[in-house]
Amino acid sequence: MGAALPNEATDLIDGLYAGDELTRKELVRLLKLRSKETMAYAAQKADEVRRRIYGTDVYVRGLIEFSSYCKNDCYYCGIRKSNNNADRYRLSKEEILSCCENGYELGYRTFVLQGGEDPYYTDDKICDIVSDIHKLYPDCAITLSIGEKSYESYKRYYDAGARRFLLRHETADNEHYAKLHPESMSPDNRKRCLFDLKEIGYQVGSGFMVGSPYQTSDNLVSDLRFLQELKPDMIGIGPYINHKDTPFAGEKNGTLELTLRLVAVLRLMFPYALIPATTALGTISPNGRELGLKCGANVVMPNLSPVETRKKYDLYENKICTGEEAAECRNCLERRVEFAGYRIVTDIGDVKKHA
Repeated sequence: MGAALPNEATDLIDGLYAGDELTRKELVRLLKLRSKETMAYAAQKADEVRRRIYGTDVYVRGLIEFSSYCKNDCYYCGIRKSNNNADRYRLSKEEILSCCENGYELGYRTFVLQGGEDPYYTDDKICDIVSDIHKLYPDCAITLSIGEKSYESYKRYYDAGARRFLLRHETADNEHYAKLHPESMSPDNRKRCLFDLKEIGYQVGSGFMVGSPYQTSDNLVSDLRFLQELKPDMIGIGPYINHKDTPFAGEKNGTLELTLRLVAVLRLMFPYALIPATTALGTISPNGRELGLKCGANVVMPNLSPVETRKKYDLYENKICTGEEAAECRNCLERRVEFAGYRIVTDIGDVKKHA
């Protein structure tokens, strides 16, 4: 009986590896198979796929967390509007450009501007910042991660020089979405944003939390199905980690094991996607990011934000790398990536399309 689980899992994983589309029932079953042998085999096949397409290259993205203000009140997030204990900050354009200058000297060729949905940064302000970065660093890609906007706003950012946009859908199931967000937020609008971004021409990244409150295996399969519909260029997932100043303060965190299994499944389902080994993975386990790379991830996002603001961008508890200078983050990650058997490259790191 003990050998049956690995054999069943092997068939399902081999199907994904061969490019088959598993049924909903098969995907649920795969996510519930929890043996070490299953995990090891999924990781092995996922790593084979990423090496075939991307080799051992790991792309770095310089992350600039430029605002901890947010108009939204998502129940899981430490910078939610209603958290009166949050230590808020905003970076000026000059501070953001200084982060870019530092990052460029460290070899980064992609800058990720991430912040809460902060009305202070009007479209004019965002376009001004993006335009200046684009002029100063024309050989770099500019990624935005600033939430839900109108089609017209996204088009303005694109025209100013942004070419990538990250917007996790967080959960594709409407009922589950309503348990994580206030009524003022809509899953349909979030999905609309993602398809608008694709239509405009962005390289689009989406993704979801693993182990968020009330999440079921069926919810996770809905996430995978939505991603199949969206066909994103980048897929970012990470374990849910609670925060003491949110309604979910007492909820359990997502697990390393399930997150890694899903990273491997995503690599098999989306061979060409750019998949980060996230900071949240490194937060729940000291070697979480290395394990993510071994399961098919091929992007890391070291922090370029000023050290004095890093602890303030407090999405969840015990976030790592909040006290390190940018150069320390870069050197630490390079060592970790090499130890895992891969190599950091300073390429702009565009997604590779199907041949």
